Amino acid sequence: MARQQERARRTRAAIIRSAAVEFGKSGYAAASLNRILEGSRATKGAMYFHFDSKEDLARAVLETAVERYRASAERWVTRTDLSALDILHGMIDEMALRLEHDIIVQAEYRLIIEPDFYRDVQTGGGRILGRATRMLTVRAIEQGQLRADADPDRFARTLAAALAGQRYMVDLFGGGADLRVRFQEALEVIVEAMATPEWGEKFRKDGWQARARLEDLGLGL
Repeated sequence: MARQQERARRTRAAIIRSAAVEFGKSGYAAASLNRILEGSRATKGAMYFHFDSKEDLARAVLETAVERYRASAERWVTRTDLSALDILHGMIDEMALRLEHDIIVQAEYRLIIEPDFYRDVQTGGGRILGRATRMLTVRAIEQGQLRADADPDRFARTLAAALAGQRYMVDLFGGGADLRVRFQEALEVIVEAMATPEWGEKFRKDGWQARARLEDLGLGL
């Protein structure tokens, strides 16, 4: 029984991964179930055992992406060895890494801009990052890194918009742009506008104290 359950889990994961590749490349409407089956090496019966439809499969991809966003955010916000802004930098750096290398997260980004899935923006990875960003902003104010009059909601909204814009611009213009560098630039501009002089002086001397590592992403399904 345990072996059968593991085989079923692996089959389901392979189908989700293949679907993510197809959705990321072709979008939802043009995605082909036959190409998804070919990529997963699963049978049609196995696919319909796990998923009722193409929409059901797309939602499984979205749910898997949300799980990855949540795992990344939780791992960073629970760290106690770094200051709040360094944690925020590390978390955002990891999100850039995921957008560059994680097929599931790439597919989520493609799906939520399509009409069938607009409403999923409200419950997707962006909302998880927004909550974590606000939490870290409050912590940064308490730690004296951001000014006491800094507005956590304004900070989180502005940063989210800046990161989304950077992601869009990298897609639009390409040219070998490094998304991690662009995300860092966006963070620095916003932080420097609200930071205390003490933090600014320390940052100019020490820079960021945390970066994400590709090996920590757990990219295998």
